[in-house]
Amino acid sequence: MNKKIKRRSFLKTSSLLSIPVFAGGFPVSALAKSQISNIVNGESDRVLVIIQLNGGNDGLNTILPRDQYDNLAAVRENILIPEDQILELTDTVGVHPSLYGVKEIFDDARLNIIQSVAYPNQNRSHFRSLDIWNTGADIDEFLDTGWVGRYFDNNVAGYPENFPNSDCPDPFALTVGSGASETCQGQAGNYSMVVIDPEEISSLPTPINNEIANGCYGNQLDFLTTSIEQSNEYGAAIESAYANGNNASSKYGDDNQLAAKLKTVARLIKGGLQTKIYVVTLGGFDTHAEQVLAGDVSNGSHANLLKTLGDAMCAFQDDLKLLDLEERVLGMTYSEFGRRIRSNFSLGTDHGTAAPLMVFGNCVNPGILGDNPTIDPNAAFNEGVAMQYDFRSIYGSILIDWFNASEEEVQDLFSNDFQYLPILTLCTTAVTDTHIDRFDLEAFPNPHSQYFTIRFTSEKEWIKISLFDTLGGEVKVITNKNINAGYHEIKVESHDLIAGAYFIRLQTKSHQKTIRVVKI
Repeated sequence: MNKKIKRRSFLKTSSLLSIPVFAGGFPVSALAKSQISNIVNGESDRVLVIIQLNGGNDGLNTILPRDQYDNLAAVRENILIPEDQILELTDTVGVHPSLYGVKEIFDDARLNIIQSVAYPNQNRSHFRSLDIWNTGADIDEFLDTGWVGRYFDNNVAGYPENFPNSDCPDPFALTVGSGASETCQGQAGNYSMVVIDPEEISSLPTPINNEIANGCYGNQLDFLTTSIEQSNEYGAAIESAYANGNNASSKYGDDNQLAAKLKTVARLIKGGLQTKIYVVTLGGFDTHAEQVLAGDVSNGSHANLLKTLGDAMCAFQDDLKLLDLEERVLGMTYSEFGRRIRSNFSLGTDHGTAAPLMVFGNCVNPGILGDNPTIDPNAAFNEGVAMQYDFRSIYGSILIDWFNASEEEVQDLFSNDFQYLPILTLCTTAVTDTHIDRFDLEAFPNPHSQYFTIRFTSEKEWIKISLFDTLGGEVKVITNKNINAGYHEIKVESHDLIAGAYFIRLQTKSHQKTIRVVKI
């Protein structure tokens, strides 16, 4: 090991990420420890389960805008699901025929679908975009902590040196799979422990049996030894919870890799593990080619992935109900970006912008948040779905309503303009209408050549209006200030813009609206 490595750098790069224990013969990285829930969240025992869809999921083939079907047919003829095979959720929204499980959860009022989620100035690189989603950073901001890790950093003192302890015997977070979740990376270490097989976690012997020498090497070896000891303690807690837990649902498929991970999560929660965050991953969504089968667009790689996802979510939710855990557990999905509106010539789709996100559980505000994306039959080849919601507003709203975080704390975690979203009902409050359109937003003339005028109504409130291009880039901020209640008109000069399509996005602290404008 290079003795010039500083302890700070060692903590960041190694942390507990590269300290292996063994589960059934496979390496497991120990990352963090947990606390009794009252350290982070009062007397609550709520749990968040995050499902990461790696590769960039095609939202338009997942949650289909039925009212845009003819326009979709003009830009996706070679991959579009036949209209009579779409599973209906509402009069205007449907899901892929492989998502029977998702439809079942929706029909049972256990699902909130959030339309067109992204971030301003979308990056279409897998690595960078996933980094942004995991850290909650702005496009020009590079953070070395995850959004969950920063939340724990703000609420847990002395981590990781003082953990586990008698008050906090379990991991704060747990990743079921082969790699640690960067969402849980804190300043001094990752709060998540990675486990593959909770039934066969073997202890790793401490690498030394004598006193550690002073100096850089000694400090690093001391950190390594402490991490291994912590890993072994967490492993014992996980094994115990797994042994004490059980599953009750008969819906888990034997060949469903995601369902197997979620089945483990349900059993650990039932077994008494006090972990607050679980992360599971399903890969394969980078469907540039053969997303569908030639001559059979209802089948193919994406259909198989969606079936895996929907069946796993449905089995997990059924298990939580049968285990009497429904009101303790919330699930959510995310992917680093959506796909482009136009399909390609390889029966696939390329990297795009926004896509829908799903939050599920007994305490969600059931329904669909936001409008169907507008599909132009003449959409450019590179055009992506326009953003309606910033993903960090979803994270922050969940932290507020599920983990009792304050709005000030959320604003400190994320540097963007936070918008509270009515995603949850907390199982007791009245359901909020998620289809409110109170702005009457419009632009005229549309199409236009040198300028256009925006018309809308508002309350007395802060408002931000931005103009985005079809790649998700924020071209200009039209206004960003507090305004009076009433009717408003804003003239926007566009002579400096190239011809093409753009999107106006109006945002307040609690609502937003996106419409399309075209310059000719």
